[in-house]
Amino acid sequence: MATPLAFTANYQFSTAAVRAAFADEQYWKDRLAEVGGPDARLESFEYDGERLRVAMVQSIAEADLPSALTSVRPGNLVIPRTETYSESQETGVFEAHVEGAPAEVRGTVTLSGDDSQVRVVVEGSVAVSVPLFGKKIEAVVAEKLLELLAAEAEFTSTWIANH
Repeated sequence: MATPLAFTANYQFSTAAVRAAFADEQYWKDRLAEVGGPDARLESFEYDGERLRVAMVQSIAEADLPSALTSVRPGNLVIPRTETYSESQETGVFEAHVEGAPAEVRGTVTLSGDDSQVRVVVEGSVAVSVPLFGKKIEAVVAEKLLELLAAEAEFTSTWIANH
């Protein structure tokens, strides 16, 4: 059974401003540079006015991981991730995995709001198929992903305010 992943970010901007940031390739490049971890990079950005698909690679440095995880899987956690949004960009899906480990993350992103505020809700799950240690690793991965989502939310607020 997978470990649930839930995160909510509230922005004091319009839905149009948040959607415009998501539709800007520079936003993703800047976000990865700021909070993506060691060797983070944008693999691809596709936006045709109706569908947005972003593929990126993020990582969590080994030094920031608990020994319970690094004893089983040493090194940085390298996390390829994609986010895909519908034409309205109010709903999306994300998928991620950890390179070299049987760990997968999947879920949805929902934007709701009006001209003055937006709520972004991330709901998903972390699944690690490792006998005996799987649940413990799932909990660590979920915790680190929540920290990453919080950093991304803070970055997004600052980025929109400055652009």
